[in-house]
Amino acid sequence: MPSFLRRIEIMVHRANSATVIKCALEDDYHHFRVAITIKDNTINAIDTAGLRTPYSLCAQAGPELEALQGLAIDEVLHTLPQRIDARLQCTHQLDMAGLAVAAMAKGADQRRYDIAVPRHVNGGTTARLWRNGEEILCWQIENNFIVAPPKFAGVSLQRGMAAWARTTLDTDMAEAALVLRRGAVISLGRLRNLDLEQHAKPLGYCYVQQTERASQAHRMVGSTLDFSDNPASLCADDQDWLKTPTM
Repeated sequence: MPSFLRRIEIMVHRANSATVIKCALEDDYHHFRVAITIKDNTINAIDTAGLRTPYSLCAQAGPELEALQGLAIDEVLHTLPQRIDARLQCTHQLDMAGLAVAAMAKGADQRRYDIAVPRHVNGGTTARLWRNGEEILCWQIENNFIVAPPKFAGVSLQRGMAAWARTTLDTDMAEAALVLRRGAVISLGRLRNLDLEQHAKPLGYCYVQQTERASQAHRMVGSTLDFSDNPASLCADDQDWLKTPTM
């Protein structure tokens, strides 16, 4: 059965003068890169690239991420929702920045998340997440609620999950759960033909969905890919960039 697949790869390059963190994300609908320079425990510079996006204005959200410049690492890890309006950002690039900083703070040199969500049947599917090749989570999902395993049963993918995860799970598991939640929600796009939508909807959830620009964020027809038969190609074009220790 066709599946929604997503890969997030992070590489941390440490030097005496600064740390450069590279993060690449690719899935059926998106392909982004985010690079962050850390100096004196503070975000010094950010660079982004939207290589494949669902709407024409998605890549323009990159400069909005510069709002993180000047924030201390602890602020990014613990108080980011109070310091930045996520609705004015590209959701995926903001997620990438948070994961990149978290990986560095934990002392990791690299980290990879892989997600697989088979197409829903009668509202149900099984969502899996691997971290560095090890399966960490496997959820049975029905109508946007997790029904198994018991630890997650009854949790909604739509509302309140972030607060629940951060107060119920340890830091690493909360991060993994939120990464999988994002993929599980996005996978619902496979249930409709996105190319029939002329532009983004003015829902206000992200940069392109703001009322003032949604009608100008035109659908990038043909941008959706299917990696079901070739998951190894996810982020394959990012490997040289990830390994380069400069912005």
